[in-house]
Amino acid sequence: RRRWRELLYTAPDLGKYISGAIMFEETLYQSTADGKQFVDVLKDQGIVPGIKVDTGLTALPRTDGETATTGLDGLPERCKKYYEQGARFAKWRAVMRIQGDSCPSDAAIMENAHALARYGQIAQSAGLVPIIEPEVLLDGDHDIEKNAYVSEKVLSYTFRYLNEYDVCLDAILLKPNSITAGTEYPTRDSPETVAKYTLRTMMRGVPAAVPGIHFLSGGLSDEE
Repeated sequence: RRRWRELLYTAPDLGKYISGAIMFEETLYQSTADGKQFVDVLKDQGIVPGIKVDTGLTALPRTDGETATTGLDGLPERCKKYYEQGARFAKWRAVMRIQGDSCPSDAAIMENAHALARYGQIAQSAGLVPIIEPEVLLDGDHDIEKNAYVSEKVLSYTFRYLNEYDVCLDAILLKPNSITAGTEYPTRDSPETVAKYTLRTMMRGVPAAVPGIHFLSGGLSDEE
């Protein structure tokens, strides 16, 4: 793994195309074969090193298979060490899915929004810019209207908790899903329709203070 990452990070002119790299904890502390730390390799190319800080998903009890993200235990100490190692931003992924009228439940939305806010608060306290990622999965047979409604609700709860935990919105990045119909929906919406619903949802749900929105691309084709 280390050799593969070295091949990627030392690619000529990589910094012309990539501005940031999200690393695992293992990678953050690794070096090239000649002893140069990966974080320094990236910085020399103008690429900002980042770190994935959540520890994965766990089942949320008394729900229909919904999940919560783990990793808050020990996070202040870890974030401090990551900053000292050279990381300057962090990533935490929350996952919610649409299924009928029961998912995502209010419990799942609030649990994940709360964890995102606590993570954001901790990351900023350590000097890291938190990427806030409240992902509504593309899986399902729902139409685009349903996705727009759920995503707007998720964003509303997320920013409510971010504000309650005094997270500085000027110093976060948002990583949401685009607004599309579910992957099992019988028809695909045009790019213009997806853009319309996505822009509407962001304008309704994202405060103007947020400086950047970076959309998830998983599950979409290059053209989409």
